[in-house]
Amino acid sequence: MLYMNYKAFFIKGDDGYIVAECPAIPGCVSQGKTLQEAKKNIKEAIELCFECYKEDKKEIPKDRTRIAEIAVAI
Repeated sequence: MLYMNYKAFFIKGDDGYIVAECPAIPGCVSQGKTLQEAKKNIKEAIELCFECYKEDKKEIPKDRTRIAEIAVAI
């Protein structure tokens, strides 16, 4: 079995849930009540997306995501 790493980002919503998104896979979004739960759920979402890619005989996208903090004046 081949393992690959994918980046995800997490944003806490006004409702207290943490929304998780994997930008390398369009539409791959999940959430959780805690960061730990959001991480578990986005991992499952990524794996489910991969199953769909395989069933449709589509190439699994590589993660080319770069994350950087940008300082801005306020």
